[in-house]
Amino acid sequence: MPYKDKGHLKIEDRGAVLVVRVDGGPHQEFGLDISTQLDKLVDRADRNPNIRAVVFTGAHPERFVSHAAVRWLQEEGAASPTVGRRGAAAVVRMAKHVDRSRLLGTLMRKTPMRGALQLERLHTTFLRMNRSGVLFVAALNGSALGLGAEFAWACDLRVMADGDFFIGQPEVLLGIIPGGGGTQRLTRLIGTHPALAAILEGKPFTPAEALANGAVDQVVPQDKVVTQAIELAERLGKRSKGSVAAAKRSVYFGGSMSLEDGLHVERAEFFTRVMSQEGQELMLGYLNATDVTGELPLYRPDTYTQALASGSVPGRRSTNER
Repeated sequence: MPYKDKGHLKIEDRGAVLVVRVDGGPHQEFGLDISTQLDKLVDRADRNPNIRAVVFTGAHPERFVSHAAVRWLQEEGAASPTVGRRGAAAVVRMAKHVDRSRLLGTLMRKTPMRGALQLERLHTTFLRMNRSGVLFVAALNGSALGLGAEFAWACDLRVMADGDFFIGQPEVLLGIIPGGGGTQRLTRLIGTHPALAAILEGKPFTPAEALANGAVDQVVPQDKVVTQAIELAERLGKRSKGSVAAAKRSVYFGGSMSLEDGLHVERAEFFTRVMSQEGQELMLGYLNATDVTGELPLYRPDTYTQALASGSVPGRRSTNER
C-alpha cells in the first residue's frame, strides 16, 4: 500500500507558550506531513516575539511519536538507485545546495533525489530549533522510538512519563541507522560510548534509564507530564529571547567544535548581547541597584530568587526583545 500522509499538528495557543499535540494517525507515526507542518510552526514561533516556548506532546494516549512512517522511508529508498558511501555523500551534499534554492528544489522533488531533499529539510528544521530563541520542550506522554526519539533529542528539554514506556534508537534492527540526527544528538546528550552501545544494540531506555543517562531531564507521573512541561516552558520562557538564542547557538554549535573555535562562537554571541539595548538596560539596572542597596543584587537571596522567577534581575526593566 503506497504511503499517504496522515499526520498533523494540533496547536493550542496559550499566549507565550504554544502547546502542540502531534497526531500521527492510528500508529502515531512521524511522516512527511508532520515534517512540513513542523517547519512552518518553527518559522511562526521564530517570527513572533511574543511566543517564548513550544511544548510538544503526543495525541496518542501512550505514545509521544512511535517512530518514522516506515512506508515513507522504504518507498523513498526504493525510488533511488543503490549507491555506495561516496555516492550517497554526493547526493546529500547536492540536496543541501538544492534545498537552498527553492526553485530548483521544486524540480528536483520529482526525481529520485526527493528523499534526500526531504531529509535535508527535516534536519534544517531541527537545526532552526537549535538556533532559535524559542524554547522547545518535549512532553513525552509515552514511548518514542527512532525519529520520535530524534524529535525529542532535537528539543531543548525533555519531560518523560514514568511507567511502562521507552525511548531509543532501534534502527539497526531494520538494517538501517538513525537518520534524523540520533547518532549526533544522542551522542552529545549522553556521551560517545553509551550512545554507540545503545544504537548498536537497538534496545531503548526505560524512563529511569533515560533520566540516569541524561537523555531526558525529568520523569514524572504520566498525568503530570504536559503540566510539568508547560510550567518549565513558562518559567524558562521568561528569559530574554535574544539571550536564549545566543546561549543555544553557543552550546549546540560551539560545543561540538574544538575549544578554540567554540570559544570564538561564544565570544561573538557574548558581544552581541553585551551591546544589545536589552543587555545594556539590565546591566545598568543592576549597577543602580548596587549603588542603592550597597550590595550586589545577585548576593541577596531574595533578589536572586525573584530573578529566577521573573527571568531577569529586578531593576530597570528592558523594553527589549521580549
